[in-house]
Amino acid sequence: MLTVLGFGMIATFLVLIMMKKMSPIAALVLVPALFCVVVGQGAQLGDYVIDGVGKLAPTAAMLMFAIVYFGVMIDVGLFDPVVRGILRFCKADPMRVVVGTAALAAVVSLDGDGSTTFMITVSAMYPLYKRLGMSLVVMTGVAATANGVMNTLPWGGPTARAATALKLDAADIFVPMIPALGVGLLFVFVLAYVLGLRERRRIGYLTLDEALETESETVLVAAGGGDSGERKPAKGGAGLPEAPGQGRGGEGDDGFQGLDPDRPTLRPKLYWFNAGLTVALLAAMILELMPIPVLFLIGAALALTVNFPKVADQKARIAAHADNVLNVSGMVFAAAVFTGVLTGTGMVKHMADWLVGAIPEGMGPHMALVTGVLSLPLTYFMSNDGFYFGVLPVLAEAGAAHGVSPLEIARASLVGQALHMSSPLVPAVYVLVGMAKVEFGDHTRFTVKWAALTSLVVLAAGLVFGII
Repeated sequence: MLTVLGFGMIATFLVLIMMKKMSPIAALVLVPALFCVVVGQGAQLGDYVIDGVGKLAPTAAMLMFAIVYFGVMIDVGLFDPVVRGILRFCKADPMRVVVGTAALAAVVSLDGDGSTTFMITVSAMYPLYKRLGMSLVVMTGVAATANGVMNTLPWGGPTARAATALKLDAADIFVPMIPALGVGLLFVFVLAYVLGLRERRRIGYLTLDEALETESETVLVAAGGGDSGERKPAKGGAGLPEAPGQGRGGEGDDGFQGLDPDRPTLRPKLYWFNAGLTVALLAAMILELMPIPVLFLIGAALALTVNFPKVADQKARIAAHADNVLNVSGMVFAAAVFTGVLTGTGMVKHMADWLVGAIPEGMGPHMALVTGVLSLPLTYFMSNDGFYFGVLPVLAEAGAAHGVSPLEIARASLVGQALHMSSPLVPAVYVLVGMAKVEFGDHTRFTVKWAALTSLVVLAAGLVFGII
């Protein structure tokens, strides 16, 4: 019964948000609360929620201060050279813009943190997507999928969890997987190229000069049908909306600079201090010198104090980014209700046991392949902790009984990460859709099929190379 109710709860949540019958925050809270009562454990709802909030509170704190930190870095101009470089490459060509999105997301993902990746990628690319009238769900979909592939880095989380759960060396799991992951990343770039060509056919190709000449006559309006995150250019006269992270600076009259080069928050004399602080912060994250929430808390305090010595200016910068902070942290705490009920009622355990028990006896010698296939739905519907510490050891035991190496099982368990990064249980995805101003349901409907295909490509490459 708990198995059916668990799948029913997840399905109900997804249907409600994809059909836009409820907001994600409301669905994350009310759906699990209802199912908790249906299960007959309504009296324990408070305990489950508090437990879930306790586990996700550090993540919420990290996101709050990370948004403030990177928001300040955007305000003071740290990423302006990156934006200009990307825009020079893109040349107002939708195809190049989408490929540039994939490249930026992949490079920034080297720090191992999805939230950081999405904040930088969206801040850099959002103005250009808006200027060209491109689909914002293409941006979120490509960024999430690229980050999902890169999330398998040893310091990204899944590889370390797999190594810990099966008592293996992380390098022994990851290094042999590099060719398969490389194929997966290459597929993301091919996907970005194809989606970019589709966008070019939809809105046409403009040179930079042509785009600037027609900009004053262009207004972005929501497209009816299809991906509701899409935007189409239409004749009119309204101005362009402000991009996230720009505070009160707006876009100005800087053409395709994306960020106003004359905004009052710029601090060119402090550029190298801000660059050094960011590099030190990311290095400390990778080396795990302190918990990530503490690092971002200290980083945000330093960034505000040095760049904006006046208290009034500090308050103004915090207020400028308060919208993003509230949206994202609120979503994380709402997700804590969902995960708390899913775990506390035992639904997750029963779902995992049912899936493992449904594996035919004849598939024993192919448990690595089975693990790879199961990693797609399981890491989407479960947290990485639940999958790697709860399900993976069971799969590894089943494989060992048929002579399948735990290393092969561990490597196969990584292939679902491209899809996992768009899971409603991943806090970072709310940073992505929140800053991009895309409905979570639209992002899910667009991204899931491409992310699942990317995961299957990684699995196929692993089989071909004999890694899995």
